[in-house]
Amino acid sequence: MMSMTVSEAVSSRRSIRAFRDTPVSLETLTRVLEKARMAPSGCNFQPWEATVLTGAPLKALQDVLLASQPDDPYEYRFDAPGEREKYKARLSALGAAMYGAMAIGRGDAASRLDFSQQNLTSFGAPVLLLVHFPKLMLAPQWSDVGMWLQTVMLLLREEGLDSCPQEWMGIYGRTIKAHLGLDMDDTMLFCGLSIGERDADAPVNNFPRERVPLAENTTFLGF
Repeated sequence: MMSMTVSEAVSSRRSIRAFRDTPVSLETLTRVLEKARMAPSGCNFQPWEATVLTGAPLKALQDVLLASQPDDPYEYRFDAPGEREKYKARLSALGAAMYGAMAIGRGDAASRLDFSQQNLTSFGAPVLLLVHFPKLMLAPQWSDVGMWLQTVMLLLREEGLDSCPQEWMGIYGRTIKAHLGLDMDDTMLFCGLSIGERDADAPVNNFPRERVPLAENTTFLGF
Protein backbone atom coordinates (compact mmCIF):
# COMPACT_ATOMS: atom_id res chain seq x y z
CA MET A 1 0.00 0.00 0.00
CA MET A 2 1.28 3.47 -0.86
CA SER A 3 1.61 6.27 1.67
CA MET A 4 -0.71 8.96 0.33
CA THR A 5 -2.68 11.85 1.80
CA VAL A 6 -6.32 12.40 0.88
CA SER A 7 -5.27 15.51 -1.06
CA GLU A 8 -2.74 13.49 -3.05
CA ALA A 9 -5.34 10.82 -3.79
CA VAL A 10 -7.80 13.46 -5.02
CA SER A 11 -5.25 15.26 -7.19
CA SER A 12 -3.81 12.09 -8.73
CA ARG A 13 -7.14 10.39 -9.43
CA ARG A 14 -8.28 10.64 -13.01
CA SER A 15 -10.40 8.55 -15.36
CA ILE A 16 -7.91 6.09 -16.82
CA ARG A 17 -8.61 4.93 -20.37
CA ALA A 18 -5.58 2.70 -20.96
CA PHE A 19 -4.70 0.05 -18.37
CA ARG A 20 -1.89 -2.44 -17.98
CA ASP A 21 -2.93 -6.09 -17.66
CA THR A 22 -1.36 -6.48 -14.21
CA PRO A 23 -3.78 -8.55 -12.07
CA VAL A 24 -5.44 -7.05 -9.00
CA SER A 25 -5.74 -9.39 -6.03
CA LEU A 26 -8.97 -10.28 -4.26
CA GLU A 27 -7.25 -9.31 -1.01
CA THR A 28 -6.64 -5.76 -2.26
CA LEU A 29 -10.16 -5.33 -3.58
CA THR A 30 -11.67 -6.69 -0.39
CA ARG A 31 -9.57 -4.31 1.69
CA VAL A 32 -10.74 -1.33 -0.37
CA LEU A 33 -14.41 -2.31 -0.33
CA GLU A 34 -14.38 -3.09 3.39
CA LYS A 35 -13.15 0.44 4.09
CA ALA A 36 -15.57 2.00 1.60
CA ARG A 37 -18.53 0.63 3.59
CA MET A 38 -18.17 3.70 5.82
CA ALA A 39 -19.07 6.11 2.99
CA PRO A 40 -21.88 8.56 3.84
CA SER A 41 -25.40 7.17 3.51
CA GLY A 42 -28.60 9.13 4.08
CA CYS A 43 -30.90 7.28 6.49
CA ASN A 44 -28.24 4.53 6.51
CA PHE A 45 -29.90 2.93 3.47
CA GLN A 46 -26.50 1.97 2.00
CA PRO A 47 -28.08 1.58 -1.46
CA TRP A 48 -24.96 0.51 -3.34
CA GLU A 49 -24.60 -3.06 -4.56
CA ALA A 50 -21.81 -4.38 -6.74
CA THR A 51 -20.66 -7.36 -8.78
CA VAL A 52 -16.88 -7.55 -9.32
CA LEU A 53 -15.47 -9.50 -12.27
CA THR A 54 -12.02 -10.51 -13.45
CA GLY A 55 -10.50 -13.29 -15.56
CA ALA A 56 -12.87 -15.63 -17.44
CA PRO A 57 -16.12 -14.12 -16.06
CA LEU A 58 -15.03 -10.65 -17.18
CA LYS A 59 -14.06 -11.93 -20.63
CA ALA A 60 -17.42 -13.69 -20.97
CA LEU A 61 -19.30 -10.48 -20.20
CA GLN A 62 -17.15 -8.49 -22.62
CA ASP A 63 -17.84 -11.00 -25.40
CA VAL A 64 -21.58 -10.57 -24.79
CA LEU A 65 -21.32 -6.77 -24.81
CA LEU A 66 -19.28 -6.71 -28.01
CA ALA A 67 -21.99 -8.79 -29.70
CA SER A 68 -24.86 -6.64 -28.36
CA GLN A 69 -26.48 -3.30 -29.10
CA PRO A 70 -27.22 -0.55 -26.55
CA ASP A 71 -30.59 -0.57 -24.81
CA ASP A 72 -33.44 1.05 -26.70
CA PRO A 73 -34.56 3.05 -24.90
CA TYR A 74 -31.88 3.62 -22.25
CA GLU A 75 -33.05 3.00 -18.69
CA TYR A 76 -31.62 6.36 -17.66
CA ARG A 77 -29.86 9.28 -19.36
CA PHE A 78 -26.47 10.53 -18.27
CA ASP A 79 -26.03 13.09 -21.08
CA ALA A 80 -29.03 15.38 -20.54
CA PRO A 81 -26.98 18.34 -19.16
CA GLY A 82 -25.26 18.53 -22.56
CA GLU A 83 -28.40 20.18 -23.90
CA ARG A 84 -27.50 23.37 -21.97
CA GLU A 85 -24.75 25.44 -23.54
CA LYS A 86 -22.36 25.82 -20.61
CA TYR A 87 -22.35 22.09 -19.93
CA LYS A 88 -22.09 21.28 -23.63
CA ALA A 89 -18.99 23.50 -23.75
CA ARG A 90 -17.39 21.55 -20.89
CA LEU A 91 -18.10 18.25 -22.66
CA SER A 92 -16.65 19.63 -25.89
CA ALA A 93 -13.50 20.78 -24.09
CA LEU A 94 -13.02 17.29 -22.68
CA GLY A 95 -13.47 15.69 -26.09
CA ALA A 96 -11.04 18.09 -27.73
CA ALA A 97 -8.36 17.44 -25.10
CA MET A 98 -8.82 13.67 -25.03
CA TYR A 99 -8.99 13.04 -28.77
CA GLY A 100 -6.30 15.64 -29.37
CA ALA A 101 -3.96 13.74 -27.04
CA MET A 102 -4.51 10.62 -29.18
CA ALA A 103 -4.12 12.59 -32.43
CA ILE A 104 -7.64 11.62 -33.53
CA GLY A 105 -9.11 14.39 -35.66
CA ARG A 106 -12.61 15.75 -35.29
CA GLY A 107 -13.61 14.28 -38.63
CA ASP A 108 -12.14 10.84 -37.99
CA ALA A 109 -15.43 9.17 -37.13
CA ALA A 110 -14.08 5.63 -37.49
CA SER A 111 -11.26 6.14 -34.98
CA ARG A 112 -13.58 7.89 -32.55
CA LEU A 113 -16.07 5.03 -32.75
CA ASP A 114 -13.29 2.48 -32.27
CA PHE A 115 -12.10 4.29 -29.16
CA SER A 116 -15.60 4.64 -27.70
CA GLN A 117 -16.13 0.90 -28.20
CA GLN A 118 -13.17 0.29 -25.89
CA ASN A 119 -15.61 1.15 -23.09
CA LEU A 120 -17.01 -2.35 -23.62
CA THR A 121 -13.68 -3.93 -22.69
CA SER A 122 -13.08 -1.37 -19.92
CA PHE A 123 -9.98 -0.01 -21.66
CA GLY A 124 -8.05 -3.17 -20.90
CA ALA A 125 -8.57 -3.06 -17.12
CA PRO A 126 -8.18 -6.46 -15.42
CA VAL A 127 -11.14 -5.83 -13.07
CA LEU A 128 -14.62 -4.43 -13.62
CA LEU A 129 -16.87 -3.48 -10.72
CA LEU A 130 -20.51 -3.17 -11.80
CA VAL A 131 -22.72 -0.95 -9.67
CA HIS A 132 -26.43 -1.72 -9.36
CA PHE A 133 -29.25 -1.16 -6.90
CA PRO A 134 -33.04 -1.55 -6.58
CA LYS A 135 -35.04 0.80 -8.80
CA LEU A 136 -36.94 2.14 -5.80
CA MET A 137 -33.83 4.17 -4.97
CA LEU A 138 -34.35 7.80 -6.00
CA ALA A 139 -32.11 10.86 -6.45
CA PRO A 140 -30.88 11.05 -2.82
CA GLN A 141 -29.79 7.40 -2.91
CA TRP A 142 -28.11 7.84 -6.32
CA SER A 143 -26.13 10.61 -4.63
CA ASP A 144 -25.11 8.17 -1.89
CA VAL A 145 -23.91 5.71 -4.52
CA GLY A 146 -21.79 8.48 -6.03
CA MET A 147 -20.20 9.20 -2.66
CA TRP A 148 -19.48 5.49 -2.21
CA LEU A 149 -17.89 5.32 -5.66
CA GLN A 150 -15.69 8.34 -4.92
CA THR A 151 -14.63 6.69 -1.67
CA VAL A 152 -13.74 3.51 -3.56
CA MET A 153 -11.76 5.44 -6.17
CA LEU A 154 -9.72 7.34 -3.59
CA LEU A 155 -9.01 4.15 -1.63
CA LEU A 156 -7.82 2.55 -4.87
CA ARG A 157 -5.35 5.41 -5.28
CA GLU A 158 -4.08 4.71 -1.77
CA GLU A 159 -3.36 1.17 -3.00
CA GLY A 160 -1.50 2.52 -6.03
CA LEU A 161 -4.35 1.57 -8.35
CA ASP A 162 -6.48 3.49 -10.79
CA SER A 163 -10.02 3.45 -12.08
CA CYS A 164 -12.48 4.79 -14.61
CA PRO A 165 -16.15 5.24 -13.72
CA GLN A 166 -18.15 4.14 -16.76
CA GLU A 167 -21.73 5.34 -17.04
CA TRP A 168 -21.38 3.91 -20.56
CA MET A 169 -22.15 0.51 -19.02
CA GLY A 170 -25.58 1.85 -18.11
CA ILE A 171 -26.63 1.97 -21.76
CA TYR A 172 -26.15 -1.81 -21.88
CA GLY A 173 -28.01 -2.24 -18.59
CA ARG A 174 -30.53 -4.86 -19.71
CA THR A 175 -27.84 -6.96 -21.41
CA ILE A 176 -25.64 -6.86 -18.32
CA LYS A 177 -28.51 -7.65 -15.94
CA ALA A 178 -29.54 -10.62 -18.04
CA HIS A 179 -25.97 -11.93 -18.18
CA LEU A 180 -25.47 -11.58 -14.42
CA GLY A 181 -28.88 -12.99 -13.54
CA LEU A 182 -30.04 -9.80 -11.84
CA ASP A 183 -33.73 -9.00 -11.52
CA MET A 184 -34.59 -7.30 -14.81
CA ASP A 185 -37.56 -5.32 -13.48
CA ASP A 186 -36.35 -4.37 -10.01
CA THR A 187 -32.64 -3.62 -10.63
CA MET A 188 -31.01 -0.49 -12.04
CA LEU A 189 -27.60 -1.10 -13.63
CA PHE A 190 -25.95 2.24 -12.90
CA CYS A 191 -22.36 2.05 -14.11
CA GLY A 192 -19.11 0.17 -14.24
CA LEU A 193 -15.83 0.99 -12.53
CA SER A 194 -12.75 -0.22 -14.37
CA ILE A 195 -9.95 -1.01 -11.94
CA GLY A 196 -6.27 -1.66 -12.49
CA GLU A 197 -2.87 -0.10 -13.02
CA ARG A 198 -2.63 2.83 -15.41
CA ASP A 199 -0.44 2.78 -18.50
CA ALA A 200 1.51 5.87 -17.52
CA ASP A 201 2.86 6.33 -21.05
CA ALA A 202 -0.50 6.34 -22.85
CA PRO A 203 -1.33 9.83 -24.17
CA VAL A 204 -5.00 9.37 -23.25
CA ASN A 205 -3.95 9.19 -19.58
CA ASN A 206 -1.91 12.38 -19.68
CA PHE A 207 -3.89 15.21 -21.25
CA PRO A 208 -4.59 18.20 -18.96
CA ARG A 209 -7.88 17.97 -17.07
CA GLU A 210 -9.94 21.12 -17.05
CA ARG A 211 -12.11 22.29 -14.16
CA VAL A 212 -13.93 25.60 -13.88
CA PRO A 213 -12.64 28.17 -11.36
CA LEU A 214 -14.07 27.84 -7.86
CA ALA A 215 -15.81 31.20 -8.17
CA GLU A 216 -17.89 29.92 -11.09
CA ASN A 217 -19.85 27.40 -9.01
CA THR A 218 -19.35 28.38 -5.36
CA THR A 219 -20.66 31.35 -3.36
CA PHE A 220 -19.42 32.16 0.15
CA LEU A 221 -21.74 34.14 2.46
CA GLY A 222 -21.05 35.57 5.89
CA PHE A 223 -17.25 35.23 5.82
